[in-house]
Amino acid sequence: MAAWACQFTPRVSLEPPEGLVAEVEGSLRFFSGLNSLRKKIQEGLKNLGFEARLAYAATARAALWRAAGSGAVLEDLPVAVAGLGAEALELLAGLGVRTLGDLLRLPRAGIARRFGQGLVDRLDQALGRAGEPRAFFVPPSRFAQQLELPAPMAEAERAIFAARRLLAELEGFLAARQAGVRGFCLHLLHADAAPTEVRIGLASATRGAEHFTRLLLERLQRTRLPAPIESIRLEAGDHEPLAGRSGDFFGAPGGDGEAWRRLIERLQARLGREAVHGLETREDHRPEEAFCRVDLQAGELKSVKEKNQPLGPRPLWLLEAPRPLVEGEFVLLAGPERIESGWWDGAEAQRDYFIARTGESSLAWIYRERIQGCRERHASWFMHGFFA
Repeated sequence: MAAWACQFTPRVSLEPPEGLVAEVEGSLRFFSGLNSLRKKIQEGLKNLGFEARLAYAATARAALWRAAGSGAVLEDLPVAVAGLGAEALELLAGLGVRTLGDLLRLPRAGIARRFGQGLVDRLDQALGRAGEPRAFFVPPSRFAQQLELPAPMAEAERAIFAARRLLAELEGFLAARQAGVRGFCLHLLHADAAPTEVRIGLASATRGAEHFTRLLLERLQRTRLPAPIESIRLEAGDHEPLAGRSGDFFGAPGGDGEAWRRLIERLQARLGREAVHGLETREDHRPEEAFCRVDLQAGELKSVKEKNQPLGPRPLWLLEAPRPLVEGEFVLLAGPERIESGWWDGAEAQRDYFIARTGESSLAWIYRERIQGCRERHASWFMHGFFA
């Protein structure tokens, strides 16, 4: 919970066994005031499945006592919030001391003599008369969290409801570090079988729990289980710095790049990374070798550098395999453009390319192979692509 709370302020400290203190004064303007921040924390705790009592005060000790009590002002809180033992509470009740206000009206020397100097010091800390040095929590370097399920689950997609809680914790963890991840792994743990791993890759570093949930659900719906799920474990890889972005008052022209990246990630989750990839050109005269696939998860596509341009036009639609043609099925319009290349890798091509009109009135890119060792003879015709 401390790692999750660090998204609201870096000054978070633990108060065992079940207390947490966060200094939020410096964050109030960013979160539009105390009421807005309190609502955000309450909603986040609810999404994580936790119940908590929130209280605010000018000092950490007073806030802890208000949260442990009824939430009333400090003087009206029951004296039990001060952490005294049963014997001390019984003695105070015999003296008619039931609230902190009653305790504060007693002589300080008598309180120290009967209950120890520690109680006097805690009272001074709560009232702001004395400082209370606290050790601030440092989030771990990597995220790994496990959750036991209330009952075994036989369908993978039903685990999404439990995974939401871990994904929300991951988002808070990353927000605290102002970072994002390029992927995470959900381990579905079984009693009598090896864990089922569901890995999610991202096109760019991000930390949104809702986005993570949508991608994970796409994968879980296609996951088959060897045995019912007993528990789940979420692990995230190395995080990367993820700075906040300023909004555009007039709206960015040309759309949102983040929305485009999220579309890529969702398609990859549904269809597989091998089905959704980028293309990059490379210098090779053979059309089928003039481009290569680029893994979008590895990062953004590199900017296009100046490369040798082909001498003739190239169609946008290139067939995966050239299609044989018969004389009379086309009318030549322009050409030829001769391509001779590939002698160094065993896939030599000797072709004459033409722009032609086919019988379906399509504008096509066709070629005929030249027979090696003969300058005048050619082999059969092939269609290689379409202009329109």
